[in-house]
This record gives sequence, C-alpha cells and structure tokens, in this order.
Amino acid sequence: MASKKIIDTLAANVKEANRLKFTPDGKLAFISSLKKPDVAVLDRVTRKEVKHINVGEGAAGILMQPDGSRAYVACSPDDYVAVIDLHSLEVVGRIEAGQEPDGLAWVGR
Repeated sequence: MASKKIIDTLAANVKEANRLKFTPDGKLAFISSLKKPDVAVLDRVTRKEVKHINVGEGAAGILMQPDGSRAYVACSPDDYVAVIDLHSLEVVGRIEAGQEPDGLAWVGR
C-alpha cells in the first residue's frame, strides 16, 4: 500500500466482477458478479477456484460474519440476501430485503 503499486493479480474469471471479500481467516476470497447467478470462491494461497455458489440472478455486496461461520450476499435482482455457511459453502437461507439490496454492513449498538 505504501508504494501504491500492483504487486500481483488474481485471475478470477468472473464476468462483471462486482465485489471481493475475504473470509475472516483470510483463506478464501468471495467474488460477486452482477450478471451471473453465483459467487466465485477462490483459495487465497493457491489462487485456484474452490467453488461457485448459486445465489440467484446476480450478486452485489458481500459481508462476512466476524466469527467465520457465515457470509451474506446481497442478491439485488432477487430482492433478498443469501446466507452462506462458510464451512459447507452452501446457501443455508435467505433474508427478504426489499428492492435491490446492495451494500451490507454491521451496525453496533
């Protein structure tokens, strides 16, 4: 960051990649696509594709649960947030979110 130079790239092969988020342990990278029905999951060390997780018609914002158990993916065209188990890498639920959810964040009390 200090030199503001690119030192490496990640060939994700994701059409219209939108967001990239690492799991809390830094092992996996999730990449959403506005035009594809899935989220690409890549191994950070090997830079190989681990899986594509079908979430709907397209994906936008990604939020990782701090304890490393789940990821939340805003599925803008479908008006919900997909809930992904980070151990099985499967969709385990949906949260209805209204029109075109996008960015996600934690709010403290």
